[in-house]
Amino acid sequence: MAQFYGKFKAFKNSRWLVFVCAMWIQSFAGIGYLFGSISPVIKSTMGYTQRQLAILGVAKDLGDAIGFVAGYLSEIMPSWGLLAIGAVLNFLGYGLLWLIVSQKIAALPLWVLCIAIYVGTNGETFFNTAALISCVQNFPKSRGPVVGILKGYAGLSGAIITQIYAMFNAPSEASLLFMIAVGPSMVAIALMFIIRPVGGHKQVRPGDNAGFMFTYSVCLVLAAYLLGVLILEDLFDLSQTLITLLAAILIVFIVLPIIIPIILAFFSEPRPLLQESLLIDAQKEEEGNKSEQDPNEVIFSEVEDEKASDVDSLPSSERQKRISQLQAKLFQAAADGAVRVKRRRGPRRGENFTLMQALIKADFWLMFVSLLLAAGSGLTVIDNLGQIVLSLGYTDTSIFVSMISIWNFLGRIGGGYFSEIIVRDYAYPRLVVMAVVQVIMAVGLCYYAMGFPGQVYVSTVLIGLGYGAHWAILPAAASELFGLKSFGALYNFLTMANPAGSLIFSEVIASGIYDYYAEKQATLRHQNPSSLLMGPLRDDDDLSCVGTICYSITFGILSALCIVASGLSMIIVYRTRRVYTQLYGNPNN
Repeated sequence: MAQFYGKFKAFKNSRWLVFVCAMWIQSFAGIGYLFGSISPVIKSTMGYTQRQLAILGVAKDLGDAIGFVAGYLSEIMPSWGLLAIGAVLNFLGYGLLWLIVSQKIAALPLWVLCIAIYVGTNGETFFNTAALISCVQNFPKSRGPVVGILKGYAGLSGAIITQIYAMFNAPSEASLLFMIAVGPSMVAIALMFIIRPVGGHKQVRPGDNAGFMFTYSVCLVLAAYLLGVLILEDLFDLSQTLITLLAAILIVFIVLPIIIPIILAFFSEPRPLLQESLLIDAQKEEEGNKSEQDPNEVIFSEVEDEKASDVDSLPSSERQKRISQLQAKLFQAAADGAVRVKRRRGPRRGENFTLMQALIKADFWLMFVSLLLAAGSGLTVIDNLGQIVLSLGYTDTSIFVSMISIWNFLGRIGGGYFSEIIVRDYAYPRLVVMAVVQVIMAVGLCYYAMGFPGQVYVSTVLIGLGYGAHWAILPAAASELFGLKSFGALYNFLTMANPAGSLIFSEVIASGIYDYYAEKQATLRHQNPSSLLMGPLRDDDDLSCVGTICYSITFGILSALCIVASGLSMIIVYRTRRVYTQLYGNPNN
């Protein structure tokens, strides 16, 4: 009995249990990605124009990204408190939205709906912050895979909730809003005392890599399964019994990773545990803890200029020895007045920054603007996907919303996996992967703008992959360059680039162009009601646009912006390449 209790205690405090439960929370936390599914029913029920719907979408994006409160509270409040607050916000916001759209209460002004969707979606920032901070602290040397998998499940949540919703065969489309209000809140409350830092850096096992590979395998099978289900639903009229069975199998795949902590705690032989140190700790040891011992440390501005070009390729001990010799010479020269010295101001890249310290760094703002241009473009497509699909003549928007969620998921998984290879095997900045996926997004946007065959399918795949990869790469890169101490505040500030981009690209550009052509087509329908091109005139479609022209110009503009974002990412790569050599060492050694 005592042995079982010891194993159960190990299971309860396992970092893998925290990681798996964080996956489950993230599986229901990406509620913002369901806006493409709920926007048509909101538009038709409330009688909104596309511009009004875009304003509601921007309010949703603001709620999804403004996480200052969550970031601040993460430094003074346990993870369960963050999850409890997120659950309350999610339930109140989307619960009110459901009451309005389902006409349970009288119709309210647009600004009330904007506040409701902002509050409801803002709960997601508390879910994300609690899950990411706990798991990154538990897996400090595996940030890429951990962030990629967690953000991947958040991106897939749109498809997961859609399939589970279909299992209930709800009579009204507004019922999806009720499920969004209740589902994530219930999951967060059920797991909120498990999600926490558990000293995971002291629980390193030789089999951890096998655990990550198993998790990756489950992720790929889950994505392939969901894609297969979508194809079946698109080609055939499935019975409700079969839909329920497919959703039950989906739930089994979601639960499956719990096998990892169970095996580690109950069925594996006890082995001596290793200990991971944070990247910043390794760097401080290499520097002899100079920064802690001497807060007024003298930094020679000429060291980088005088340092030989081959120093970075030397082993860490030899490199430090060479730099120390150079500093000694410069110190003597400084004493003679031959060189200029300056006092150290704030932390260096790779050390712990506060938000205010990061805000005066060019690298931080380059990351923010790059994210604004590229992720803002991707989010514009996601928010308008329902109207994009309808404008091309399709009737079922949920299939495409689920499809972009799946590719979003794979982008996050792949972004975390490949960026980790870049830093581990080559000691090169992981943002080079982000520059590549931004080019991929530009290709997908351009493909739609040119009106090529299968444009919506190709664009959905490429944009979903590219957009998703951002949210695996950027948080990991930010934690490496600016540290973990204020990671919650730094991460939530960077995510503000999403609504900023959406505000400009969706509300101003996309909606403006859409409404222009919708009004133009409405005028033509009034002049020629029998036109076969425009379709018969109805009272409810005066401001509906039909055809590729509705969004092709917008996609062309967004494609160019993604190319600019890729250039900015490469500038960061150039500026930080030496930092990664110091953090991860020379791969040739």
